[in-house]
Amino acid sequence: MKRLQFLAIGLFAAALGLVSTTGCGNNSGVTIKLTDAPGDFKAAVVTISEVYLQGEGGRVVLSSEAKTTNLVTLANDTADLVKDAVVPEGKYSELRFVISGAYIEVENADGTTSIFATDAHYSGLPAGAQVAGTLQTPSFSSSGLKVKFDGDVEVAGEQKVILVDFDVAQSFGKERGQGDKWVMKPVVKGADITFSGSVNVTLTPASGVTLPVLDGSRLTLASFQATLTAETSTDGAADAAPEVISLTDANGDGVFEASFKFLVPGNYKIGFTAPAGVSFTTNPGVPAAVSIGSGTDQSQAFLLTSASVSVK
Repeated sequence: MKRLQFLAIGLFAAALGLVSTTGCGNNSGVTIKLTDAPGDFKAAVVTISEVYLQGEGGRVVLSSEAKTTNLVTLANDTADLVKDAVVPEGKYSELRFVISGAYIEVENADGTTSIFATDAHYSGLPAGAQVAGTLQTPSFSSSGLKVKFDGDVEVAGEQKVILVDFDVAQSFGKERGQGDKWVMKPVVKGADITFSGSVNVTLTPASGVTLPVLDGSRLTLASFQATLTAETSTDGAADAAPEVISLTDANGDGVFEASFKFLVPGNYKIGFTAPAGVSFTTNPGVPAAVSIGSGTDQSQAFLLTSASVSVK
């Protein structure tokens, strides 16, 4: 299983793009994806020069690298604006985009197209473009386009994914009586805050259980692996390939564990594998079902109740 990069609302049932990141201390990784509802524009290009979160502790800049993207081409896709930015834990009320330039290309009644831009010398314009009029972006180059959350969003885990959906068809309008001027008033259909989840699996020998000798050496739980399999279907089709992590005992307390992080919320099965030729049982038995919710961090404890080497 690969790591979560985004959950796009319209693409959830069809595909997932994936990436890994690691949190540090009380910081959390944030990935922001930009998508667009389909519209009739030929092009709607914006340059986003800064992305930041506004929260109880003030402004946290996620990216100050200018990125230019055509919103129209995102109707069935997404684009990274911010990837794995590390932000302090806390509560945040707004996401803001500072837009330093933009242009739209619209179709005229005779089938030709016209371009309206924030500046005739805007660097995002195609080569040789003839600008027919002005595109206004009120205050977006200073305070930025504000995307308000439905209540404060608390960043507390190791990865968050934010999908911002611009509706191009409703985000640009002509000023009444001014045929050479358009105004950008983005309709943000929603900032969908999707939290990844995680589960920590532990395995401990039950009282009186001794691991067997295999090929002249006594086994330890370090020879076992934990598996996590996503349930992808309810119609009898095969589940996805499992993610496999070796068990480790980092602090030497006899409890071996494996942590599965950045999981897409859903239903999973926890299991274990042993070296070839070793049979074992656990309590609870495996595979064991677990449901991962958005933003949840869970622990599942197992006891190794028996282990033996199969007779050849």
